[in-house]
Amino acid sequence: MDSVKDLREVRRFAVARSLFAPTTLAHAVDRLGFVQADPIRAPARAQDLTLRHRVVGYRAGDLERYYPDLEIEEDAFINYGFLPRASHALMHPRVPRTRWSIATQRRASALLEFVRERGAAHPREVDLHFAHGAVRNYWGGSSNATTHLLDAMHYRGLLRVARRDNGIRLYAVREPSIAPSADAASRRARLDALLDIVVRKYAPLPAPSLAPLIRRLRYGAPQLRAGIDAALGRARRRLAHARIDGIDWYWPADEEPAAVSSESEESVRLLAPFDPIVWDRARFARLFEWSYRFEAYTPIEKRKLGYYALPLLWRDRVIGWANLSVRGAGLASDFGYVTGRAPRERVFTRALEQELSRMRAFLGRRDGETPP
Repeated sequence: MDSVKDLREVRRFAVARSLFAPTTLAHAVDRLGFVQADPIRAPARAQDLTLRHRVVGYRAGDLERYYPDLEIEEDAFINYGFLPRASHALMHPRVPRTRWSIATQRRASALLEFVRERGAAHPREVDLHFAHGAVRNYWGGSSNATTHLLDAMHYRGLLRVARRDNGIRLYAVREPSIAPSADAASRRARLDALLDIVVRKYAPLPAPSLAPLIRRLRYGAPQLRAGIDAALGRARRRLAHARIDGIDWYWPADEEPAAVSSESEESVRLLAPFDPIVWDRARFARLFEWSYRFEAYTPIEKRKLGYYALPLLWRDRVIGWANLSVRGAGLASDFGYVTGRAPRERVFTRALEQELSRMRAFLGRRDGETPP
């Protein structure tokens, strides 16, 4: 299939298909298929920074604010984040690779009944009742044992996130649904559907990125992990693809790159570190010819771009980055450019100021409104 002829066309296709026309919050989540979450707020959380480009009138915090009214779930997928409820169902019932001890099962059963009685429970409320102590977390620090057990029960599908309170997850019981058929054909269909969600979000994908990305499905659907390599083989046969400079690129078969306008938008976009355009660092380097680094966890003296650098997209190229911070009623900004300086065109200067104006509006508050 020869629908793209060079890397420039691949890059334009990647940008245009991801930055679709802004729509409603529910439709944007559905079209993206998955929105990765991150707790750092600099100047807003990654999920909000991702959605601001794709939802009409979006403001920071809208996803959390309207989550209880939307048909979406917060859960593990290839990372942790938000996805449509119908897609979420494809991963459940989830069967983790490790079994709980009898003691843990008893604690989970008691905790489940406690949450059921209350409808939705805050981790602090649960801990006050059970006082389970502390455990060692993934990062090597100490975690509240009750929070750890709540997270594990959420992962196993016993609980769901009902809503958030100032960023803290409040849990409710997830009532068991009808288990899908366990036959081989059903398992293949579920895995193919999950794979398509991943490809549709991050396409076009270079061959070296496709397999590692799809294998991350073992995180959200560990019970299907044995079939992932076979699913990859099926995907390579059914996905549209083109060979550019010795690399095969893949995208959904129902999309046509030639339908994308040959003219790039005269606009600046400040992207989240986990935006679909940015997420795959190897793909990013191929498309934009430089390496972006997420440095929030890098020691200060070793940072090159900044604590939470937002890639700066101009037309269809990422040409630099910005570090933004809220200071009082204002927004402080610091920019860096791959070439060492900003473009000198007046149209770029205007487009950058327009993006900063949109960012200031996005960081404002609008309570008591209907979902965008």
